Amino acid sequence: MRSLFFITHPEVVVDAGRPVPRWHLSDRGIARMRAFAAGPDLAGIRAIWASDETKAIEAAGILAGALGLPIAVDPDLRENDRSATGFLPPPEFEAMADAFFAEPSRSVRGWERAIDAQARVRRGFDRILTGSGGGDIAIVAHGGVGTLLLCQLLGEPISRRRDQPFQGHYWRFDIDAETIGHPWRPIAER
Repeated sequence: MRSLFFITHPEVVVDAGRPVPRWHLSDRGIARMRAFAAGPDLAGIRAIWASDETKAIEAAGILAGALGLPIAVDPDLRENDRSATGFLPPPEFEAMADAFFAEPSRSVRGWERAIDAQARVRRGFDRILTGSGGGDIAIVAHGGVGTLLLCQLLGEPISRRRDQPFQGHYWRFDIDAETIGHPWRPIAER
């Protein structure tokens, strides 16, 4: 059975002076991604896709290097647009993320609406599945849009209840059965 692995980038270097989409993986994030890329679950991957954000491209690059595959980039896989607020300290960011998921039809402080981000990432997901050949697929992106997509594939309303516990998780989708093979699991120990 063919699988699609939706993988979120692991830990990043938080840099309030740089736009969030251009943040890089931290040393810990790189180490966790390398450990994950070396695991046996990913041996069947034949295509790797990433969002156009730096941290996702870097994480996909680690996976691609381990598997000897190229990376394709799809901008529809990017995280929800939070440029209206820019960097927010963690407590304020968490409160905003709660509001984003709680009110999916409303733009919270100028953020992209959750329903719009969900539709966008679903378009990218569908396009990738339609264009894929044989073998497993990896999508390396972000927790927020991964949660939105997971909710939709499970037939559930948008909710943070399905959010990853921390950066660097993955879920598996059984392509042929069109079902979730498993929910979020950490890519490696922290």
